[in-house]
Amino acid sequence: MDQDRFRSSLGGWLWGTAAGLGTILLGLIGIGLTIAAAGNWGAWPLLLTLAALLIVAWKWLEVMGSLYEITPDRLMIRRGIFMKSIDEIELYRIKDIRMDFSLLNQWAGIGNICLTSSDETTRTGELVLRNVPKAMQRREHLRALVDAARKQRGVREMDMFQDPGLR
Repeated sequence: MDQDRFRSSLGGWLWGTAAGLGTILLGLIGIGLTIAAAGNWGAWPLLLTLAALLIVAWKWLEVMGSLYEITPDRLMIRRGIFMKSIDEIELYRIKDIRMDFSLLNQWAGIGNICLTSSDETTRTGELVLRNVPKAMQRREHLRALVDAARKQRGVREMDMFQDPGLR
């Protein structure tokens, strides 16, 4: 797996997050109330289902608006549908790779990969790749590529800190 291209998982978001499960429940309640009320409430309960569909459509656009690509040298983030941008992080610049996942995320096979680097992309905070399918495998693969990129360039990570007792 030299090159890996992926998007966040919409299905993983639906089944693996509280917000996704809430959206599914909202849609099902709307359909259930429409059937149970048998016309007494008119089409009002279907608005719940419509709201759920709009949330899923919004999330789908979000997912389609970002594509991640990991090569042996860099992580590329392609964003946008109408106005596109491509951001690249050289792998040797990545300082930390963390993975966050809830119990629901684990069941759905997704996770969030959080990156800190010396690149301008993460200057103001972490870069979070959300709802990544096969997140654990991708994190390990990324770690191996970061180590290889550092060795190839002869780069070492050095932490600088100031001892508060030495002033």
